[in-house]
Amino acid sequence: MPAIQGRTRLQIRQAIGYSLRALQMLTATSDGATAATRTFVTDDLWGGASDHNGKWWVGTDTPNAGVYARVVASAIASNVTTLTLQVMGNVALAATLTDDTAELWAMRYDPKMIEEFINQAIIEVTGLAYDPEESLALHGDGRQKRFDVPAEFKMVNGIYLRDQVESTQIHLATTAWDEAAAPANVTRSVDTKDYKRPPGSNKFVIAGAFATGDISSKAISSLDLSGYDYVEFWVKSTTATVAGDFRLVLAEGTLLSSNVEELDFPALVADTWTYVRVALADPADANAIISVGLQAMNNIAANTIWINDVKAVLDSTAVWVPMDRQNWRVEEELRDIVTLFAPAYKLLKLTGGDTPALLSADATANEIDDQYVIARATELALISSGPSTQTEAGIAAWRGQLAYWSQQAEVAKRSLPWLVGARVVS
Repeated sequence: MPAIQGRTRLQIRQAIGYSLRALQMLTATSDGATAATRTFVTDDLWGGASDHNGKWWVGTDTPNAGVYARVVASAIASNVTTLTLQVMGNVALAATLTDDTAELWAMRYDPKMIEEFINQAIIEVTGLAYDPEESLALHGDGRQKRFDVPAEFKMVNGIYLRDQVESTQIHLATTAWDEAAAPANVTRSVDTKDYKRPPGSNKFVIAGAFATGDISSKAISSLDLSGYDYVEFWVKSTTATVAGDFRLVLAEGTLLSSNVEELDFPALVADTWTYVRVALADPADANAIISVGLQAMNNIAANTIWINDVKAVLDSTAVWVPMDRQNWRVEEELRDIVTLFAPAYKLLKLTGGDTPALLSADATANEIDDQYVIARATELALISSGPSTQTEAGIAAWRGQLAYWSQQAEVAKRSLPWLVGARVVS
């Protein structure tokens, strides 16, 4: 498998420029003109007064990072070249300053065209190469056979069950969280019909008049969680929420006093059980937990919350067992995983990939093999520009370059990871 370096569009564009012998990097030796006509002053260039006219200039430093311009005039004095710039597109060109950096491209290679070739190279292997993804968002319960594929996946090639993990139960939440009387506008109960871990779950009916604060808590025997790094639990809400609307609290004092961990819920989909994994902020401090509870951080009007099976785990001790590939399939259009048998009450790990992102900005990182993108984009640029001269020698040199980069692109393409057992989702 090739090394995926994750170079940025800026780095890839410059690598292509060097491959084409079409790019020179510049550093300003003094401030440019501040008038409406902007200039860039540098001692990095050779040649006569007009040798650089028509070349492409790209700013790579603040305040002109990502600004494209054309050299409309150039002058040289005492080995210092002054380039007069005309901005391309509806973008302001600020006055250039000493030590600003920029790219200078040969007239034959528009840098925006190079960026299009970069994206074209990525598009050509979409479906052959994916940005690797892994998800722990799903959990079996012994009954469910159909699961939504997480949104970031465009391909799934493996499902694993967490067969073992070092853990400790904080509270099953199958008995009422009754450390104190329920606050006004909150009704709590144990729901023996809607749960994930039998025989029931804690149910909190919150009236619209409830604002924010403690909803309920449970006194527990003192727990030392300093050897764990995640808290996991099931939660369900009758309304959609955003991240941080609710939180699970672990405290060293009764009635959620002396809070040690305040674990925000992620965004929740209405009426959908969600398995939540939240990293402990400071496990070393969680060594005498005697109260666990639920808090509302935002007033989202009337709502009902269910909680089930709260535990702490040490993530690094997980042992994963692959699910037999004959026991699951993907329904592409519905974006569902369907299993032949309901997975046991275990955390699921999905592996697969996402469609590689196109590079829309200089800071955007490439998600597939850099060498393939560089080689193929260089090949496309050579095809587009043709020979630099129509002499026999010029045509032969161009053909040699084109053959070389075509071969490099094909070798890199063949080296892309094989998609073993990939199952595509729409």
